[in-house]
Amino acid sequence: MECDKCGRDAVMHAGYSGAHLCGDHFCATVEKRVRRRIREDSLLPDDATPDDPVTWVIGLSGGKDSVVLTEILADTFGRDPCVELIALSIHEGIEGYRDESLDASKELTADLDIHHEVVTYEEDLGVRMDDVVEKDPENMAACAYCGVFRRDLLESYAEELGADLLLTGHNLDDEAETALMNVLEGDVKQIAKHFDASLGPMDERAETEHFVPRAKPLRDVPEKEVALFAHLQDLPAHITECPHASEAYRGEVQEVMLGLEENHPGTRHSIMAGYEELAELAASRYGEDSDGSDLGECERCGSTTGRDVCRKCRLIEAVEAV
Repeated sequence: MECDKCGRDAVMHAGYSGAHLCGDHFCATVEKRVRRRIREDSLLPDDATPDDPVTWVIGLSGGKDSVVLTEILADTFGRDPCVELIALSIHEGIEGYRDESLDASKELTADLDIHHEVVTYEEDLGVRMDDVVEKDPENMAACAYCGVFRRDLLESYAEELGADLLLTGHNLDDEAETALMNVLEGDVKQIAKHFDASLGPMDERAETEHFVPRAKPLRDVPEKEVALFAHLQDLPAHITECPHASEAYRGEVQEVMLGLEENHPGTRHSIMAGYEELAELAASRYGEDSDGSDLGECERCGSTTGRDVCRKCRLIEAVEAV
């Protein structure tokens, strides 16, 4: 196959668009989609100046998605005096897993000259995921514990670092799978939260969110294309599945999604186009439930929560009690 744009050998064929692209033109299309998403989601305020820059904290795990996101953001905004980039990595305490991805993160941020913060479950929460999985006091999947702990640390450190925005490396497959799961589970309130978290101008979100606003600039790029970009750019990504990963339901949805995409190219894009419109409608119905009026501070750690004690503290207490 030849590249549609230059006639050189193509490295990929996008079934959803019919395009055949060489390495250079493929990487250019990925970068273009990320920059377009940043522009369409109004992530960079017009009033940002060198004297008052915006601070973007990037959740950098060292996996392909976060590494590609960091690379593109650094290439686009690394020399922009109106934007300060900070990478934030979290060590969960999983033997033989996170150390290698942290090495990849450190190598990348050193090459890109980006400030890099590393925090750990053990130092900040007093637990290690290996121990949590062994004790499992709530009889839950490991990802359920880890998701709560990770979100809390990302949020608290993003706030501590003065972030105007927290950026994560969720790709198109991640988003489409989550959308389909929420629809299959009938979770309309969760669908409404998608609109609150991912859409709308930056200034509007700043007025309504009680947390650091989040963005997902990779959400238009399929997972395989993210992996190919990392390979072609020779990025130091650590591509290994967590040994405790056990999201069985998501795995089933993923298989369904891949089958639909193979037989009907463009399915993921169609799901997200409809889901985002549905999320806006759901937000108009449940918006009053997310205005933050019922939120307070956790009496133990001070985190924002709708209860006296936040979910993170309750889980830690359960682990420590075993």
